[in-house]
Parts: sequence; C-alpha cells; structure tokens
Amino acid sequence: MTQAARHRRWWFSLSIVIASCAHGDLAIAQTSETGDLSFELVDPKVLRVCADPRNLPFSNEKGEGFENKLAEFLAGKLQKKLDYVFFPQASGFVRMTLGAHRCDVIMGYPQGDDLVQGTNPYYRTTYALVAKTGSGLEDVDTLEDARLKGKHIGIVAGTPPATNMALAGLMGDAKPYQLMIDTRFDNSAQAMIDDLTAGKIDAGVLWGPMAGYYAKKAGSLHVTPLVKETTGPKLVYRIGMGVRPADQNWKRQLNRLIQENQGEINKILIDFGVPLLDESNRPLGAETAKKAP
Repeated sequence: MTQAARHRRWWFSLSIVIASCAHGDLAIAQTSETGDLSFELVDPKVLRVCADPRNLPFSNEKGEGFENKLAEFLAGKLQKKLDYVFFPQASGFVRMTLGAHRCDVIMGYPQGDDLVQGTNPYYRTTYALVAKTGSGLEDVDTLEDARLKGKHIGIVAGTPPATNMALAGLMGDAKPYQLMIDTRFDNSAQAMIDDLTAGKIDAGVLWGPMAGYYAKKAGSLHVTPLVKETTGPKLVYRIGMGVRPADQNWKRQLNRLIQENQGEINKILIDFGVPLLDESNRPLGAETAKKAP
C-alpha cells in the first residue's frame, strides 16, 4: 500500500488552515450562489479528488483503481461532476493537493494519522501473506508460524510487517523490495508477485489491498490476512477519507454517504480483491459484508 505521509505534520496542518483562510472571499461567493456546503470546497459543483496517477489498485489516470470507482460512485450520489488533481503520493502529497486547495478529498487515508482530518472509516483491512495454492502456507495467519522458518519471504522494506518478521527471526532469509519508488518505472508489489509465481520466493507480505488485487490478477495464489500477530506493530488498520482540518460540514456529508452506502462500497472493494475485516478480524465476503467496516 502507499504509506500515509508522516513528515512535518504540524506544519502541513497549519498551512492547510492558513490556506482555508486565504480563500475566504471565494468561499463567500460560492456559498451565496449555491446555499450548500461549498464554502469548504474548491468548486461546489465538482467532486475534486486528490489522487496518485500511477498507484493501482488504488488509483490511476485512467480511472481503473478502486478509489477511482468509489469516487465515481460518490460523485453520482452527490450529483456532481468528478475531477482529479493528480500528484505522486509521496512526501509532499497532502501539501501540494489538499493543503493547496487544489482538491477536496483524499479517497483513502488511515485512521489515526493526523496529517489530515479523517472521515469515519469505510473499510478495515490488514497486511496479508500471499502464497501459492498447494504450498502448505495457505492458512498461515501469523508471521510467528513455525512453517515460515527458513522460507524465502518477500517484504517491502520499511513497512510495519518488516518489524514483525525481524522479531520472528525471518529477516535472514527475506527478500526486500523498495518502499520508495518511481511508480512511472517500478512496482514493488507487482515485482514481488512475479517473483512468487516464478518460484524465486516462497511467500510475500503485502498491504492487503495490494495483496488481494495482484494475487487475483496472477491467479493460483492465496491471500491470508495477518490478524493474529502478538508482537511488533499492529498490521490491521481502518481506512477512511481525508479532508482539510477546517472542513467539518464536508466531513459530515462524507460520513453520511459512507453510512448510507456501505454495502455498495463493500462491493467495490471486494470486486478488487481487498480483504475486508469486521471488528473481530473475521473476513467479510460478498455475502457477509456488513454495514459497519
């Protein structure tokens, strides 16, 4: 998964507030014209989304990611035109998009990260182990499982499960893949899946949405959510949307949309292979997806 931006949070948050104030005249004009929540939005008639142009399964310029499909769905519910501001989701992403008032919502943002204001979560997922069907590793649901000892396991360096793997004594045989890459030329998740299907590694650990998406494309691969870790960082996260800290009405409107359309949102996610979890870490399938993530 693309990791949440972590740098200079206080400064970015402050700059967002300043930017909000700087757009005061524009805000008044928009409110007077429409009478809706547009004083918090760049354009009251457009759902303007901040997105990465090359970051499947989340988003791309062709609109092929599940965050693209979710944005299309919400734009229809809001009866607004959909538009994007694309920028690579790395350091500076929030500052150059949401913070600069060029767009109004980031479609996927982890709950608890204070760089932006989060909506209520619309899904809950985890890092996952990907293995070949028939490998004997399909039901491994913790990195502490003895069956992983001596296995050549792929891991994206710097992600939370790398710490869990180190604590489990698995890093000596691990194959690292780069976290910070130029997505125009590289794709660590795809490279890991290619190595797995070619037999160069025995299993791989990926962020759940990436694991599900790329495994589904490859075929003959099994994805197991890692929900039973007892040491190291947590691997399960709630994901919502990100808005500016001052945009309280806009956040409430998005919260209502999430609550009223959770079933449809779940279907979009499941169609992309995202491993969804309920609050007890039980998998949610097409037939069992519930209203609350």
